[in-house]
Amino acid sequence: MERRMDLGKIDPKAIEAMIGIEKYLVQSGIDKKLYELIKTRASQINGCAHCLNMHTRDALKIGETAQRLFLLDAWEETELYSPKERAALELTEVVTLISDGPVPDEVYNRAAAVFSEKELAAVIMAIVVINGWNRIAITTRSPLD
Repeated sequence: MERRMDLGKIDPKAIEAMIGIEKYLVQSGIDKKLYELIKTRASQINGCAHCLNMHTRDALKIGETAQRLFLLDAWEETELYSPKERAALELTEVVTLISDGPVPDEVYNRAAAVFSEKELAAVIMAIVVINGWNRIAITTRSPLD
């Protein structure tokens, strides 16, 4: 597919706004592997090849295993993910698919039971920002890096 536009060149402030959220997440202390799992799972759901390519490579670079990345789409069927990761992945799915309905109390409560309020805030913002990036990359047809 041919790239439609380079948003960063056309309006750098738009990308700077997104990078601002990324900077917050780095400072939040969110676990790096968890963050890459969130980014990869949302990108799988959204069908964002650009982001899947980027975040699976980034995850491998920080020590994530290929097996866990290969099985991420079926995370509920394995014991490879910790309770925190499972709660974050479940929340990632329902927030990413928000058009299907509101976030169920049970899903939110499971996440709130394993994360502190500050950690949960970071998880929510991680889900929000990757969904934003996915929509930018898909709309503009960002090429694979």
